[in-house]
Amino acid sequence: MKSIAISGSPRENVGKRDAKELRYEGKVPAVLYGGKEQIHFAIDAPALKDLVYTAEVNFAEINVSGKTFNAIMQDIQIHPLTEKIVHIDFLQLFDDKQVTMEIPVKLTGTSPGVKEGGKLVQKLRKLKVKAFPKDMPQYVEVSLESLTVGKSVRVRDLEAKGYAITNVKEDTVVSVIMSRALKQAEQQAATTKK
Repeated sequence: MKSIAISGSPRENVGKRDAKELRYEGKVPAVLYGGKEQIHFAIDAPALKDLVYTAEVNFAEINVSGKTFNAIMQDIQIHPLTEKIVHIDFLQLFDDKQVTMEIPVKLTGTSPGVKEGGKLVQKLRKLKVKAFPKDMPQYVEVSLESLTVGKSVRVRDLEAKGYAITNVKEDTVVSVIMSRALKQAEQQAATTKK
């Protein structure tokens, strides 16, 4: 998993007024949880672009006052009108502590069901994955090679190496359903046989 380097400056005051002033200066108030103590700091808004506005999941390497912390983005607040980042929370990572993250699903291969005219329906675009930071995958690969019309790939069907998927085992990740055109073609074929 890739790490994005972010440098922050410590915040002396942690009130609403201080946060408003930071935003006015183009900075984002942030908090790092999970360590011995919470660390309040501010980040230049453009520095968060590669971490926030991407489909990929990345670790953050946060530098505050010369100290470096490995972390993941835990929570983010975005202004509903301006779409600017209002606040961001990070969770500190430790090599010996498992962490749960939402990891994107990557579909691979071609479904025979889709070739036959079926419709591919992806129910889950991300999965909850629990792992040590070094074992955290960039994505969870789901093969479509055996997916025929009417079949699904459920969470229980996925092979997880070095990590655990914590979603409900019965949840459907992706399935191929009969498309309207295929249904009509089958109905026409059935009526012409009679």
